[in-house]
Amino acid sequence: MKKVILLFLFCIIPIKVNASICVMDMDSKRLLYGSSETQEKLIASTTKIMTSLVVIQNVDNLDEEIEITEAVLKSTGSGIYVEVGEHISVLDLLYGLMLRSGNDAAIMLAEYVGGSMEGFTLLMNEYAANIGMKNTKFINSSGLEDNLGNGNTSTCYDMALLMSEASKNEILMNIMGTKHHTVQTDYKYYDWYNKNKLLSEYKYTTGGKTGYTKKAYRTLVTSATKDNKNLTVVTLDERDDFEKHKNKYTEYFKKYKLVNVVNKKTFLKKEGYEVKNDINMLLLNSEIKKVKVDVYYTSDARNRAGYVTVSLNGVEYFKENIYKREKKVNTLSKVKDILTKLFN
Repeated sequence: MKKVILLFLFCIIPIKVNASICVMDMDSKRLLYGSSETQEKLIASTTKIMTSLVVIQNVDNLDEEIEITEAVLKSTGSGIYVEVGEHISVLDLLYGLMLRSGNDAAIMLAEYVGGSMEGFTLLMNEYAANIGMKNTKFINSSGLEDNLGNGNTSTCYDMALLMSEASKNEILMNIMGTKHHTVQTDYKYYDWYNKNKLLSEYKYTTGGKTGYTKKAYRTLVTSATKDNKNLTVVTLDERDDFEKHKNKYTEYFKKYKLVNVVNKKTFLKKEGYEVKNDINMLLLNSEIKKVKVDVYYTSDARNRAGYVTVSLNGVEYFKENIYKREKKVNTLSKVKDILTKLFN
């Protein structure tokens, strides 16, 4: 009888699913798949993608060594365990931040770049606003919650935008894609392996960041490239995150075609204009004929003639300048003309 009652209760009690997930094309920043993608959640150490971008943007020489101050003593949770008085480069702190999720590295980088945690988070939130992260708020550089349980909050969609922005930064992508890094400072030797096991388990992975706190649960942002298709997958509050990411990459790399919408070699050449770059877009077969290419001519620059936009279902995804074609001078022919004039 007890077994029957327990079985009955199990059947009628709904299982709560809290996870948020999204898949985004990093080139167009188009959302290809989303579930609760705009729900605000704690993001834990995936925060450190933003921390790294702000540091790289604001430090001219990443090889510059800084001295670890007593501010590092405030660090809790995961760390690289640098010591007060130790000297280490900004670049190596970034490796410790991204590979080992060092909260002590996050504190030192924030202090060095922003002067204080408050100053650094101003830079973080300004950067977020500039790239369209409308539902994101940073209160620290690590992603840990404070004593009141408050932490950095964002959405799957906003974090996918962040990873898309990070994909343009060669320095950060090199760091995130590194499986193993060693450091020798004036105090000790470090041997770090990347916590992002997707780098080893899924061969197309190019970067990303793991995260975990008891309150945020598991968070994961990753990126992958296959056949020139560049995707990011984000999961927040997802137990089976690594497997989920692999499955989504497999599904969406197969599902979408990379279509050359604007070819720089032929586009507007007959009209005497050109674009400097190809425009390629991930599309379903059913979407290819729905893509709209619009050309606008202007005269507000020296040799720029206007721009071309690419949109789908009323949403603009690409914009590229159009230029007047430069006439190529046949040097050999010009020399012959000069010689002919001289000797005739």
